[in-house]
Amino acid sequence: MTQVNNDVIYLKDYLSPAFLVHSVALTFDLEPHQTRVHSLIQFERNSKREVGLPLVLHGVDLKLISVAVNGTPLSESDYQVTAEQLVITQVPNAFELAVEVEIDPANNTSLEGLYRSNTMFCTQCEAEGFRKITYYPDRPDVMAAFTTKVIADKTEYPVLLSNGNPIDKGELDNNRHFVTWQDPFDKPAYLFALVAGDLQVVEDSFITMSGRKVALEIWVEPENITKCDHAMASLKAAMTWDEEVYGREYDLDIYMIVAVNDFNMGAMENKGLNIFNSSCVLARPDTATDGAFQRIEGVVAHEYFHNWSGNRVTCRDWFQLSLKEGFTVYRDQCFSADMNDEAVKRIEDVAMLRTAQFAEDAGPTAHPVRPDHFIEISNFYTLTIYEKGSEIVRMIANLLGPDLFRKGSDLYFERHDGQAVTVEDFIAAMADVSGIDFTQFMGWYSQAGTPTLSVSGVFNHDLNQYTLTIKQQTAPTKGQANKQALHIPVKVGLLNAVGEDLPLTLSAGDASGAQGDTDRVLHLREAEQSFVFENITEEPVPSLLRGFSAPVKLSFDYTQDQLLHLMQHDSDGFNRWDAGQRLAIAALKEMIGQFESGEMPTLNPVLIEAYRGLFDAGLEPAILAEMLVLPGEAYLSEQFDIVPVDGIHACRNIACKTLAQALTVELEQAVNDNQLSGDYRPVAEDIAKRRLKNTCQSYLMALETESAVERSWQQFNQSDNMTDVQAALMQLVHSKQDEKANAALEIFEQEWQQDALVMDQWFQVQASRPHPDALARVKALMEHSAFSLKNPNKVRSLISVYCNQNRANFHSIDGLSYQFLADVVLTLDEMNPQIASRLITPLTRWQKMDGKRQKLMQAELQRVAAANLSKDLFEVVQKALP
Repeated sequence: MTQVNNDVIYLKDYLSPAFLVHSVALTFDLEPHQTRVHSLIQFERNSKREVGLPLVLHGVDLKLISVAVNGTPLSESDYQVTAEQLVITQVPNAFELAVEVEIDPANNTSLEGLYRSNTMFCTQCEAEGFRKITYYPDRPDVMAAFTTKVIADKTEYPVLLSNGNPIDKGELDNNRHFVTWQDPFDKPAYLFALVAGDLQVVEDSFITMSGRKVALEIWVEPENITKCDHAMASLKAAMTWDEEVYGREYDLDIYMIVAVNDFNMGAMENKGLNIFNSSCVLARPDTATDGAFQRIEGVVAHEYFHNWSGNRVTCRDWFQLSLKEGFTVYRDQCFSADMNDEAVKRIEDVAMLRTAQFAEDAGPTAHPVRPDHFIEISNFYTLTIYEKGSEIVRMIANLLGPDLFRKGSDLYFERHDGQAVTVEDFIAAMADVSGIDFTQFMGWYSQAGTPTLSVSGVFNHDLNQYTLTIKQQTAPTKGQANKQALHIPVKVGLLNAVGEDLPLTLSAGDASGAQGDTDRVLHLREAEQSFVFENITEEPVPSLLRGFSAPVKLSFDYTQDQLLHLMQHDSDGFNRWDAGQRLAIAALKEMIGQFESGEMPTLNPVLIEAYRGLFDAGLEPAILAEMLVLPGEAYLSEQFDIVPVDGIHACRNIACKTLAQALTVELEQAVNDNQLSGDYRPVAEDIAKRRLKNTCQSYLMALETESAVERSWQQFNQSDNMTDVQAALMQLVHSKQDEKANAALEIFEQEWQQDALVMDQWFQVQASRPHPDALARVKALMEHSAFSLKNPNKVRSLISVYCNQNRANFHSIDGLSYQFLADVVLTLDEMNPQIASRLITPLTRWQKMDGKRQKLMQAELQRVAAANLSKDLFEVVQKALP
């Protein structure tokens, strides 16, 4: 690998570009190994910068053919070319630059810039992929109008797409043809897109709120043409929702989506031409699970919403990444909540945040939502930027209320349309419409780590007062030893003895909401504050952080009875679920303590009775299904300073079996009551019933009784939808019923071996199999004809699932899985540095493990560090090592 520049880039060093770009005309003459790219760029010096600065353009892996200024070719003495730049020292104040380069898309395994996926050409330019296409000031604050001419063989590449609207097309010699596209909106280079291939299209249209007709197109390879209906329906739903909720109308004549098999991300919001990982577009009842249908709905919406929160208003620099991603994730979460079950959506989002993002915040790569430095920006496409960034926007929305938040959003879009802006610009719009002072709140963007709220409650019977005292603390993170108090909105309710919400009247403490409301938002601004509620005649049970009103850890010394009370009565769906999770964590911790001391772990009967009560509580299937699921091994790991890997795995399994034995009647009844007939529908009601049925059946399969095994076997063979087929396959493969498990795997493989996305599910089921032969099986599957290390989806479905979800095997005390991961990462870094740097994450969490495992993990990190690494992987490993 070529030695790369590992210099640190700092936010404090930001300078506006030395040159502005007015327009860009690109011509691509496509060939797999020798694509010629000709660019004609109109430059002008930026009057805000110093006089006489050289023109510095970014470029990586480019073969320079020619360069000319105002039509005059330059000699090699007129410019310098390095591994990452083209520098021209003497240029006029305004000029036209013509550059021709040659690139090799077929060998571009990084999947950045222009590359080949199967037989099609496609691009991925965010964050800095455009520099692998041609020399250009590849930064988001350089915005220009693009015209793109694409030339290719007409037989192999009959479809030629780019940003904007098509303005010309024609035939050329040698069976070649061209299409020219023009994007009327100025955009940064990261939003450039090009696709060429033998594709088929699903077409529809949408009438905007002003009466304009927009053509909608989803382009896929011919074999996938029957899998686009759900994505198209999701797109139209998102367009309607964005008009109704945010007043945002689409602005081009055409909106296109292309499904690509080889893609580092989920999808990309390129202006007018979204390029998607095929897993986020293609769905049919027999090939995709409920989860896949919902993910497609959310991702399609996310990329569409970016047209305004990301494209029309973009980032000044990459430190502001959450400006577009956090805001847009919040928008897509709200959309999905409206399309499905709101409480369940909130539970799903928070469960992922608390499991994965909190772990990121507690690890060596912890960083603020707006980082202050980086080596490789690709490493900051993280849960912190996206998911925690979304939680910050959610806090702002809750502080303002829906009407003011809409006004603030409108002002932000109107004020900054066509601009590259900062987090401060977004906050200023919200402050201007509300009058709220966000000075302290800005600490959420600059401070890394997860705050912990320690809450205590005191009831004064004589005064009829209940006092909540809240302390906040954020643990030190690398580079930030001293943390400042944040402005934290804490939404609370108080329940009486029969489970009713009490009216809340505050005599002390800053809060939102009217006196007498049953929900109040307490504004915690100090390290410690007290809030006094009046007219409380009996000791209440506090319902804290309702709706998960802030991304924090909550500590309150709840008794078992109080948690049971919340679990049975809380009107807040999220907190009702969370009370059950807290009760289960306490029970599992008790078992793990027994396991660690050599005792036989036994499950607290209180949890059994709590779960039994769920079946008689009249809960909707969606909520009941969520509440029946025990906390996962990953989230349980976050409850310990040093993770008892084996104890967590063993005790959770024992708890599942104990619950299954005690609740067999209730579980079997739920399985029978939630059978569906008729055609598959990816609607909330049916999804909830399938989820509940399969959750209950997974408990019953923990017992591996003859009837349970036969039920899973029959479901696997007779179901007409992938949700039920995959659930049954998982139950069989994760059991000790090897004969039926192997038979099911063979049947599945024979039926779906030609469908890459379905085979990804086959890999996932085996990679997560909690049996001692798991590592050997994963290594064997890497030799399977359906697996390729060059395809990110395959890497994620097999290797990442094993290392992140099969925790007991990955953390086997022999350290062989650590060695395996390091080997794969080193190989992958030569091909695709972005995927390599993300894949190594489990090794970076060594601080949470016991002494022996720490040494083994550090040894593998040091072995990786000794190699000649990409800057993506170098940055992650450097931060992870002590």
